[in-house]
Amino acid sequence: MRIKNTMINIFAGIGNQLIITALSFISRSVFIATLGIEYLGVNGLFTSILAMLSLAEAGIGASIIYNLYKPVAENDQEQINVLMKLYRKAYLVIALVVGLLGLSFMPFLGFFVKDAQVDHLYLIFGIFLINTVAPYLFQSKLSFLNVNQKSYVVTAAYSVSSILSTSLKIAILYYTHNYILFLVVDCLLTLSTSLFLSRMVDRKYPFLKNPVTGKLDPDTRHSIIRNVKAIVLQNIGGYFVFGADSLIISSFVSLAAVGLYSNYKMLIDISRTFVNQVFNNMYHSVGNLVAKESTDKVYSVYNATMLVNFWLYSLFAILLYVLIDPFITVWIGPKFLMGHGALVLMLLVFFERGMRNSISTVKTTAGIFHEDRFAPLIQAGVNLAAALVLVQWMGIAGVFLGSLIGSLAVPFWYTPHLVYKKVFLRPVRHYYLRYLRYSAVGVAALAVVYFLADVLPSESWLHVIVKAIVCFAAVNLIYLSAFYRSQEFKYLLGVGKNLLAKLPIRRRIEQIERLEGIR
Repeated sequence: MRIKNTMINIFAGIGNQLIITALSFISRSVFIATLGIEYLGVNGLFTSILAMLSLAEAGIGASIIYNLYKPVAENDQEQINVLMKLYRKAYLVIALVVGLLGLSFMPFLGFFVKDAQVDHLYLIFGIFLINTVAPYLFQSKLSFLNVNQKSYVVTAAYSVSSILSTSLKIAILYYTHNYILFLVVDCLLTLSTSLFLSRMVDRKYPFLKNPVTGKLDPDTRHSIIRNVKAIVLQNIGGYFVFGADSLIISSFVSLAAVGLYSNYKMLIDISRTFVNQVFNNMYHSVGNLVAKESTDKVYSVYNATMLVNFWLYSLFAILLYVLIDPFITVWIGPKFLMGHGALVLMLLVFFERGMRNSISTVKTTAGIFHEDRFAPLIQAGVNLAAALVLVQWMGIAGVFLGSLIGSLAVPFWYTPHLVYKKVFLRPVRHYYLRYLRYSAVGVAALAVVYFLADVLPSESWLHVIVKAIVCFAAVNLIYLSAFYRSQEFKYLLGVGKNLLAKLPIRRRIEQIERLEGIR
């Protein structure tokens, strides 16, 4: 059932992402054509600022969800209700805090938006703020669906909402060029979807409405408080690692440069989101696994997920390297290209960060929060210091080199050290030997694909599509030849066969074959 729910969630997430990706390209094209690059820069900048304000939420949700895995696995409704009551109260406070922080930030907007011809700047930020605060009122119930491995329900609802929202926003931009109305429609549909899912949870899990008479036991309360403190520090550091790029570029380069960067960031984030549909939906299954299974079982499944992790992230990194500039050139023109050095550094950051997905999933679902609470702050300090120095010499590329330096300085080695020591009880060198072996295969695949891409033209959409198909096939063939004999690949193949055997059409074929044999 765990694997079945995971696969349903993954396929639902990927299907949703395909639809949203197609619509997002149309929306971005119309956005650039109707509003221009400065509005695009404002959109990216305000998204980053609101991500910073959302640090008020840091730690509370993740810690309570961690404590929900065991009672959900055991169907302990009393303990679930106690934790959900705490969860609801926490998010009411979070909504209030984020709202007040946003209002206090508004007087300083002019520092980050310099010499930009954008009207109604404060109203725009206010709508962004509402769209950030309102979903917190429903977050506890949405998270409960995820803990129950029902992420596909949330995905389906937001798929419909996103399709409707994006279609309306495209029409608004095309016919009115009204950015305010564009944002209001997005805000209303996000709120409506959250309300719909909240009521669905009430119907599906009526026991959540039962009066809560119990209290948290001292050990659980202490664990939550301890973990919240740790994750707050981690997420503060995490924001400055991953969320400050737009602020630095806007402050030290220009708002137009944020617009250029946002196109590359969108394409890289789409790739990351596709991969994360696998790992986000696997996350709660791993939490269930850690809560119920032996260390050896967890380690064997982790090794299989690390192969998936490498395969997908390196595949997208290679494809982005050879396709992103031709794609942008054909899509919106060569004037929207960044320097090649900046692209290389962005993709190195993308790959290094992505390769930590599987190990970070185990760390989080195993409840390892306190031990590395200062690591993201140290990483952020190294990252910001390097970026602020390097941006003066290298421009945008310096910001991404600072990110890479910060990652290699702390989480690249410290996260595996903690997981191998506290969860797997094995020497961490096993992780690095596997990482090195995978990276060597990835570099070989990159060399082959770079040669193929170099000899193929890329002057039209047809050329770009053909190049993408050839490069995609080449990478996967190389990986199949390299890994098909490995235990991890055989495990994944077995999972696939078991799922296929459970499909209704497959069972029907087998029944027909048996009947034919009897005759």
